[in-house]
Amino acid sequence: MVSTPRLVIAAPASNSGKTTVATGLMAAFAACGLAVSPHKVGPDYIDPGYHSLATGRPGRNLDAYMCGTDLIAPLFAHGSAGCDLAVVEGVMGLYDGASGQGELASTAQVAKLLRAPVVLVVDASSQSRSVAALVHGFASWDPQVRIGGVILNKVASDRHEALLRDALDESGLPVLGVLRRAPQVATPSRHLGLVPVAERQGDAVDAVRAMGERVRAGCDLDALMALARTAPALADEAWEPAYAPAEGPRPVVAVAGGAAFTFAYAEHAELLTAAGAEVVVFDPLRDEKLPVGTAGLVIGGGFPEMYAPELAANEPLRRAVTELALSGAPVAAECAGLLYLARELDGKPMCGVLDATARMSERLTLGYRQAVAVSDSPLAAAGTRMRGHEFHRTVLEPGAGPVPAWGMHQPERRVEGYVQRGVHASYLHTHWAASPEVARRFVEHCRAR
Repeated sequence: MVSTPRLVIAAPASNSGKTTVATGLMAAFAACGLAVSPHKVGPDYIDPGYHSLATGRPGRNLDAYMCGTDLIAPLFAHGSAGCDLAVVEGVMGLYDGASGQGELASTAQVAKLLRAPVVLVVDASSQSRSVAALVHGFASWDPQVRIGGVILNKVASDRHEALLRDALDESGLPVLGVLRRAPQVATPSRHLGLVPVAERQGDAVDAVRAMGERVRAGCDLDALMALARTAPALADEAWEPAYAPAEGPRPVVAVAGGAAFTFAYAEHAELLTAAGAEVVVFDPLRDEKLPVGTAGLVIGGGFPEMYAPELAANEPLRRAVTELALSGAPVAAECAGLLYLARELDGKPMCGVLDATARMSERLTLGYRQAVAVSDSPLAAAGTRMRGHEFHRTVLEPGAGPVPAWGMHQPERRVEGYVQRGVHASYLHTHWAASPEVARRFVEHCRAR
């Protein structure tokens, strides 16, 4: 049974202040000495970095499209085990989900799967009495979604607050917090959302601290904790990456990290470890060598375009990556990793493993995808079906090699990515918890070298 008190932080629309409130709540409760489990609805990698900074625990994603609805509660139970409170930040508007697929992957769906009360964050900057109609509409749209209270954000003055409170008195929903406009805690954004924590370091620490102080001053933490405790127990068993690997040495799997490669789901490293690997993180911006004994390489997503000159300047590491890939070692590359393996990125030399060039584009490619592995690779057997997500403003030419990685079936039919020797490289982000055999297969190929 999962009995962790929990809250889902949602909003009527994007840019209402969900990240500020959710991160601030995490920081405020953690400062009170509570063990807080941070979660994020959807595929976003960036917000969980701020959540981790606020709580000291891995930020974890709950994505009903990529992982399936049956895994949401088990993944939540895995992440929240032993914690006093779990805070789940929503995605987009409360009822927004995968395009054209109803409530799938929406914050509302995840809240229902977790049987968690919802706190609605409302941007009140351009309204007064109308806030009651807005809140009433969201609270009554789906009777299975339990909105337990409202936090008013971007409130201009005492008079404005009084008008909002008077209006909401008729709604029957309590006001659990009021936050005034405070640009000093704003976090900088880029084309894919907030700037990752790894790129801001001290500034990110200051921003999270300010969010926590602001939320602690403006919100009723006792009332919020009481609401969290109304969440009933879940009967789901916790997801576990358990697997009995073959006896023998643990192959070293090097995982790219640092400021250029910040996109990673916590469960991937856990699955690799459970499958028998020794996971070692390295930084392609700073390290001139791969970890000693590297038998396989995982290069996830991030913002290599922001660091193309620095990545290009690290010639010793680029040569090491190239030599490893050409030797046939298993290499799994997603999005940023795909670009790093190309000949060049925005005119700067990369590893040259793939006969392709990459460049920044004005066009944002964003959305969920259904894919099937075109051929065998150390990552997936031919015919393996997975769901994933694309999230980039770069273009790779050509977009697919002689042996593509994936055949896409949504939103259009196409092939994408590269499979050559031991390399599997693609724009597609996947969540291995939905297909743990991917990690097992990868480690087995590493062990076989």
